[in-house]
Amino acid sequence: MSAVRHLSSLDRVLVEAQRALETTLGDPPAARPYPATADDPILPVPARRHAAGLMRINHVGEVCAQGLYFGQAAVARDPATREHLLEAAQEETDHLAWCARRLQELDSRPSLFNPLWYAGSYGIGALAGLRGDGWNLGFVVETERQVEAHLDEHLESLPATDARSRQIIRVMKDDEARHAEQAEHAGARTLPAPIPQAMALASNLMKLVAYRL
Repeated sequence: MSAVRHLSSLDRVLVEAQRALETTLGDPPAARPYPATADDPILPVPARRHAAGLMRINHVGEVCAQGLYFGQAAVARDPATREHLLEAAQEETDHLAWCARRLQELDSRPSLFNPLWYAGSYGIGALAGLRGDGWNLGFVVETERQVEAHLDEHLESLPATDARSRQIIRVMKDDEARHAEQAEHAGARTLPAPIPQAMALASNLMKLVAYRL
């Protein structure tokens, strides 16, 4: 029977660095099939650029989610909470890969600032986790609820004929709702009023920049 290896501090730093590089500069594969199965329509240039801007926002949102969850998991005290966060991050990897593929189909690219988005989100996640697992899970709930809301906005705003982007977003939206519900059942605490507003403000700034860059 082999002994379980315990990671050193350097090992943990290297693991987190690898995750950051894979998320922001790599091409992580999806574990689930690509949900966009509809025909890809020929969109007018302005409509294609708008769809690409929205999908770039969604891609950045998944980069931020990865940073947030990995930052929280790095300091989570309860192994069950850590496992919940890492499982959610795995599904966010699917979203990341799907959004990247859709951007390629739309002849576009991810945000130039992905390393910054990831670093900021990782820091926020680690700070949330240090407050305790209840607050940790509370950030998950609030993050997923806000993501659900902006995915609804995108479903309304996408070009009417862009069924492929809609198929991706609908699966993402279902996953986000499930992550929030699971976090609530696991003991999430309700965040005090200033925090959700601050998160929404930061999200709006991210969306404004990511739509173009």
